[in-house]
Amino acid sequence: MKVDVLVIGAGAAGLMCAIAAGQRGRSALVVDHANKPGKKILMSGGGRCNFTNLGVTPAQYLCANPHFAKSALARYTPADFIALVEKHRIAYHEKELGQLFCDESSKLIVRMLLDECAAAGAKVETSCAVERVRKTEEGFAVHTARGEVHAQSLVVASGGLSIPSMGATGFGYELARQFGHNVLPTRAGLVPLTLSGKHQERYQDLSGLALPQVETRVGKRRFRAGLLFTHRGVSGPSILQISSYWQPGDDLRIDLLPDQDAAGWLQAQRDTRPAMELKNVLADLLPRRLAQRLCELWFESRPMKQYRPAELDAIAAQLRDWPLVASGTEGYRTAEVTLGGVDTDGLSSSTMQSKLVPGLYFIGEVVDVTGWLGGYNFQWAWASGQAAGQAA
Repeated sequence: MKVDVLVIGAGAAGLMCAIAAGQRGRSALVVDHANKPGKKILMSGGGRCNFTNLGVTPAQYLCANPHFAKSALARYTPADFIALVEKHRIAYHEKELGQLFCDESSKLIVRMLLDECAAAGAKVETSCAVERVRKTEEGFAVHTARGEVHAQSLVVASGGLSIPSMGATGFGYELARQFGHNVLPTRAGLVPLTLSGKHQERYQDLSGLALPQVETRVGKRRFRAGLLFTHRGVSGPSILQISSYWQPGDDLRIDLLPDQDAAGWLQAQRDTRPAMELKNVLADLLPRRLAQRLCELWFESRPMKQYRPAELDAIAAQLRDWPLVASGTEGYRTAEVTLGGVDTDGLSSSTMQSKLVPGLYFIGEVVDVTGWLGGYNFQWAWASGQAAGQAA
């Protein structure tokens, strides 16, 4: 079988690439070892797919070359994808911080992409594993579970290592190395953090307790969002965000009261409720179980009138700068993305084509470009897929 463009991977980036290639009149085929296309799309956003973010800029992406993502993101914007969603009459809403979700089901986004593939003449084959790839004079010979495919251009959109239960493998990285590309070290991103030893014992029984708004900090990087205690550590949007920047040994700090003048408030409570114990006062601002635990661990809980102003200032400072000693992450099992990947130094930022092998392209999560939580990774998939599809 011969095609102009063969795409390995029927995820967000791969389907987008096939649509763009097909719309140019190129014959395009997408193959995937999974039993259905768009598995990560289907599970994302609690089944409602956080398909993009209104505030996308290159600043929300981690990459060894911070300028690499600029070209693709500038040429295919959130507005472009929103236009496609509206063309298919898919209802959506903004949840918070520019995050756009389907009103109904993420299945509608997958259906939209498959309909666009069909309209562009691009074919999608699932349950079709790629066994080996070799370069030929005309392009590439790809041996699949359903026979050999000869393609002028080969696009690798196989994703990263996150969520192996959905079929994630390191195939794309192996292929990159086969053709001489450098692959930067990978690790789990947008992932819950784990605690161990006494640090886990201190908070383990708070599992399920949530804080709607905290600020997590590692170095100069900070994120404000919710936090959730788990059996093994901490999760929630603020933790997932900071996890992409945190590494073992880094100093992780949490402002438990980011919108509160904690020192002034505590002084006022001392004046108005002098007989009330600190743990009960703090329960007005924090979940009661957490307030009690913090008093057990850090502050001796006494009636407010027994605290000197300097002591209350110190308590406030501690609440605004709570140290949390994480030992690791939950790993790829629950990670939403993979950090690292195919080194962008070996790729064209405008077309995603290999600088080493003409006709070879890498797009989406397999590349060393990782976005924040909130639709940024899907926008990178759409933009990088479009860039390759217009060039392949």
